[in-house]
Amino acid sequence: MKKTCIHIYCGDGKGKSTAVMGLALRAAGSGKKVVLTQFLKDGTSSELKILRELPQVSVLTCEKQFGFFWNMSEEQKEEARAAYQELFDRAVQMASEEQAFLLVMDEFMAAYNHGMIDQAKALAFLQEKPEGLEVALTGRDPAPELLALADYVSEIRKIKHPFDEGLNARKGIEM
Repeated sequence: MKKTCIHIYCGDGKGKSTAVMGLALRAAGSGKKVVLTQFLKDGTSSELKILRELPQVSVLTCEKQFGFFWNMSEEQKEEARAAYQELFDRAVQMASEEQAFLLVMDEFMAAYNHGMIDQAKALAFLQEKPEGLEVALTGRDPAPELLALADYVSEIRKIKHPFDEGLNARKGIEM
């Protein structure tokens, strides 16, 4: 039987990032080491503030923000690819060096699907991940090859969301 698993939280509903933050908190609360990284986000989400204070949790975020993929120029996309690949590499290296129990990669699907990280390298990592490392990935539209590797796949489906009525993200709820 497998000792560790790959988790995917996907779909168009609110709660994917919240789910993996809860998983990180649960692992840290049981004394396990967690490495958490976010792609395509600015690193200021409220949950990161408290998670950074936990000695069991290492949070890695991108130094520079590039905005939405579809608004980037080709030059910005190249710069973003380099930055997000470096972030991916740092997270994987830190998880290995610190013998982490859990590696969370929030918004992984967007980075993977848009080629912001090397897909072959990411896939190879997931296929050969270190023994004892749980990996949790979030985002919309996971690629079939990722779904095939996953042990858990939870789809969070939007039925209704205040954003559709013009309510922006609120501190403490969505950020």
